Amino acid sequence: MAYLDNSEITVDAILTKKGRQKLASGQSLNITKFALGDDEIDYTLYEPAHPKGSAYYDSAIRAIPITEASPDETQVLRYRLVTFAKGTTQIPTISTIPSISVNQNAGGDAITPTTTPTANTTAGYTAVLADTRAGTITVTRGATAVGSVPVFLGEEITTTAQVASGQEFRFTPNPNLTMDIATTITIYGNETGGSKTIPVTVTYKA
Repeated sequence: MAYLDNSEITVDAILTKKGRQKLASGQSLNITKFALGDDEIDYTLYEPAHPKGSAYYDSAIRAIPITEASPDETQVLRYRLVTFAKGTTQIPTISTIPSISVNQNAGGDAITPTTTPTANTTAGYTAVLADTRAGTITVTRGATAVGSVPVFLGEEITTTAQVASGQEFRFTPNPNLTMDIATTITIYGNETGGSKTIPVTVTYKA
């Protein structure tokens, strides 16, 4: 969804394919959460030396056109606005295995992300394998709540990526490889934002 005009509170909402399916079958959408982002805002336009005074410091920013709503969450909300509990003094960071390097016949690697300070315990994480030729990601422990997937994928990656959400994952290499593949798995926090990228190398073994 998107705000159409920053001079008044008007919201343009476009349903995703899942939302249209629910409405078509007579189900309620039951929207309980939403996310906001500022992808289109260029904060370098803030001008504290504006000759007209402080009321105009952000005038260029307020004049920026607002992005229209998109039903594809992999193409929006790259810069999501996140709310933390009052008193939070540290931005949560994600930790996981440093890298994956296996041959195509290996059994795979477990990916168990953690967040410090403790967070992402309810909606979990989103794992994005950039190139599915390397293998697949499976969810080995699901999340207890559904969170909006905070993933932004360029159009050149969307057609080759796999996206999965949960608490823990497993990467299994593709046994049918005919060449070495180097790619990445990026882990995103569904509640806090932030990410951690894991380099992945799968070696061809004849």
